[in-house]
Amino acid sequence: MTEIEIKEIREAISAADDALTHLRSARRYLDSAGNWGLLDMFGGGLISGLMKHSKMGDAEREIDNARYALQRFSKELRDVSGYSSIHINEFLTFADFFFDGFVADILVQSKIGDGKRQCDDAIRQVESIKMELQDRLRG
Repeated sequence: MTEIEIKEIREAISAADDALTHLRSARRYLDSAGNWGLLDMFGGGLISGLMKHSKMGDAEREIDNARYALQRFSKELRDVSGYSSIHINEFLTFADFFFDGFVADILVQSKIGDGKRQCDDAIRQVESIKMELQDRLRG
């Protein structure tokens, strides 16, 4: 393996780490929003509603950061031999659900659950590719 190949793999691993950081952070915020949302549905009042929306805003911000990090990861992977492209469109679109209007708390809870599952899927995909890259570095 040439020095250039090693450099490209390391850059892709770094981009994967960045994407994973944002995806995991978004997942934690979604967990928190979900917990506050449950409390809100069962009469938690103004504070729980405000906390739920605050955590959803935090998750939205991290999902947006993850989207950019995943785009960078995709770009870095294209520089690694054997990775012509990564199909990230499917797990980038999960961020869009945050931009929908929320009609009812139960709908919000459903969307939070969907977002958590999609974050988990994206994390698994990025971790899998990162492990492949690390294996290539080890030779």
